[in-house]
Amino acid sequence: QLVESGGGLVQAGGSLKLSCVGSGDTFRRRPMGWFRQAPGKEREFVALLGWTGGVTNYSHSVKGRFTVSRDNAKDTVYLQMDSLKPEDTAVYFCAAGPSFGSPTTGAAAYRYWGQGTQVTVSS
Repeated sequence: QLVESGGGLVQAGGSLKLSCVGSGDTFRRRPMGWFRQAPGKEREFVALLGWTGGVTNYSHSVKGRFTVSRDNAKDTVYLQMDSLKPEDTAVYFCAAGPSFGSPTTGAAAYRYWGQGTQVTVSS
């Protein structure tokens, strides 16, 4: 229902762009979030974008380096990651939030999840 792509291995300071393609109800009129999980750590919020693009939110650790965007005609949300650091290494997940209420950074509110894509940043 949600399929991520674009992960890989990159050197510190480099860039990657993740994509997440949804379909039908898993994407339409829903806020989309990006989360990540590093080995031995809990899943953490990275960024979110409302359905119309009017609402955005970023975690403190990525603000100013990552940019979330979406193309609703293609049922796709993107995460542009610049100035990557080794601590950004994690599996990145996209998720679709509820089609009602305000977008939230809490993972429990997100109903649909992708399988994840690995991002590894070498020092």
